[in-house]
Amino acid sequence: MSELKQRITAEMKAAMRAKEKARLGTIRMIQAEIKRIEVDERIELDDARVMAVLDKMQKQRRDSISQYDAAGRQDLADLERQELEVIKTFLPQPLTEEELAALVEQAMDATGAQSMQDMGKVMGILKPRIQGRADMGDVSRLVKARLAG
Repeated sequence: MSELKQRITAEMKAAMRAKEKARLGTIRMIQAEIKRIEVDERIELDDARVMAVLDKMQKQRRDSISQYDAAGRQDLADLERQELEVIKTFLPQPLTEEELAALVEQAMDATGAQSMQDMGKVMGILKPRIQGRADMGDVSRLVKARLAG
């Protein structure tokens, strides 16, 4: 079992003991998604793949929050924010703007990227390094800006 999956299980047990219903519900949702993928694909997920699942769930929560805020449904937006906070506890520390800019520079130097046609190469190098630590949409905009000017 991967280290991250073990940590999620341990956190679930701690939430059960502490009777934290909201946290427990979110952790169970995370475990259900991991188990669904494992059953569908008949594989055991490693830490990198679990991180990708958590990153996707984080993005879904952010999208939902913006939609609920736009629709004036503060109650639903607050629920999504609570889930997002629990999901974030399992993700690594987010990158700062400076760290992200440095990683983009390194990836561009490594690929020799000069134009927008090289964006796929740069993103291919960046994605495994920043999975769960930065929003890929923001990274994409940063790379586009660097390649354009």
